[in-house]
Amino acid sequence: MPKLLKKLFLIVFWTLLSVISLVILTAIMFTNFSPQFGKEPSAEQKARFEQLPHYQEGKFQNLMPTTMDMDFWKAIRMLPKFFRSNPDSRPDFEIPVLKVDSLDLVKKHEPARLVWFGHSAFLLQIDGKNILLDPMFGEVPAPHPLLGKKRYSNELPIEVEKLPTIDMVIFSHDHYDHLDYGSVQKLKNKTKKFLTPLGVGSHLQHWGVDEGKIQEMDWWEETVYEDLLLAFTPSRHFSGRGLNNRFSTLWGSWVIKGRQENIFFSGDSGYGSHFKSIGEKYGPFDFAMLECGQYNENWKEIHMMPEETALAGVDLAANVIMPIHWGAFTLAMHSWTDPVERVLAKGKELGIPVFIPKIGEQVFIQEEMTIREQWWIKP
Repeated sequence: MPKLLKKLFLIVFWTLLSVISLVILTAIMFTNFSPQFGKEPSAEQKARFEQLPHYQEGKFQNLMPTTMDMDFWKAIRMLPKFFRSNPDSRPDFEIPVLKVDSLDLVKKHEPARLVWFGHSAFLLQIDGKNILLDPMFGEVPAPHPLLGKKRYSNELPIEVEKLPTIDMVIFSHDHYDHLDYGSVQKLKNKTKKFLTPLGVGSHLQHWGVDEGKIQEMDWWEETVYEDLLLAFTPSRHFSGRGLNNRFSTLWGSWVIKGRQENIFFSGDSGYGSHFKSIGEKYGPFDFAMLECGQYNENWKEIHMMPEETALAGVDLAANVIMPIHWGAFTLAMHSWTDPVERVLAKGKELGIPVFIPKIGEQVFIQEEMTIREQWWIKP
């Protein structure tokens, strides 16, 4: 009997060891060979980054002290909340998505207009230019469909293939819900120029984007594209697409200034003094798209709470703000409507207008923006 037990034990042991080894090997192969993970900046790029005041010990730094760490016991207490089923974390009805006519997009429009795709993705048409902001058009914000939850809506306002020629694609940072491999593959041959934070161009080159189309920018750096001013400005966040490359590329926000309109796009950011600095240098803004979703008190230093979103709008001297980073994916534990409910209340208190269009709705910057329908409430 002891020999039989020993034999069974060895069989179970080697079987478990083989399974664990296979899982580890598969993970290593996936992270090393899947194109989704992109590519880190070269040694030459890192050497140049070392000359920057916000790059230390091989990592980019925020302008103000920022921590993303939680103590062990707090993390343990939060685990049940992560895995608990929350019926309010995503809509239980088909949210409205307005379809966009591809023929209408090729017509010249004045003034500038925006089309929201949900989360932080936009098409901006300004001064005859077509600009995409953080165009994440995929179904799941993760390196593999099994590693994330699907988009709320079944369709986009318009398929990528039907978009007109794109003058510029602008990225705020390299996280999966903002920089999507599949979307880049569909856009790389119909886009004239890609503007990215420092280091993010390495991902694009690895994915087959012509190096001549890519322009990397540092905080407070400006560029002009056919009389359109674009400035890359700070945010309070982090970067990274792999298991061990956090802070390897820069992150930030964007100022887009045309002949008539001055627009701000926050990317992802915790609240901080940088909003005031940006407002003083480039404001006032006609319209500001501000992060307002996927937040939690435990990581508020890198993702604003809704009340802080409204405060950031005041700091920026924005005429109207729009909450973004919600309406498409569930990446935190709050209800999916919590962002709009709270930012609307705080905006009213501070006297700053908050506009919440439907996904696919055309937003004309110079026109009066009034919420005609609370579409996020179940009909």
